[in-house]
Amino acid sequence: MSERRWVRDIRVYCPVAPPTLAAMIAGDPGAVERDDTAAALLAILRIPPLGDFGRYREVVELAIGYEGFRPGEGAVPTLGAVGEASWSPTVILTAMYDAGANVDALTEQLLAMHPWDVPVIVVSEPYRLLVRG
Repeated sequence: MSERRWVRDIRVYCPVAPPTLAAMIAGDPGAVERDDTAAALLAILRIPPLGDFGRYREVVELAIGYEGFRPGEGAVPTLGAVGEASWSPTVILTAMYDAGANVDALTEQLLAMHPWDVPVIVVSEPYRLLVRG
């Protein structure tokens, strides 16, 4: 029988070094742990109550890809140049947590640690997660 749990998730779009992305594509997901930027953000996403699944802790989903962007006037890009289209090797780190938990301090840490001029950090609305009883 399944139960329902109200959760939110927080997704952090994180730039990684090209060798990190290449290693991950080649089958080494642990490369994210060796990337300075990703490792720092991942450490925050592993602080409770983030990633709390009862019997499992520090649960983080990992997706790999690229993010495209064109910095506009007034931007201070970490990668690329104002007015030029750029692609950043990127991972998406996602952690779920109890919908009633206060994670404001952790989101502030993520914002402070993220290297981008305008970080992409998304917090979802509450939704139901099915779990086995």
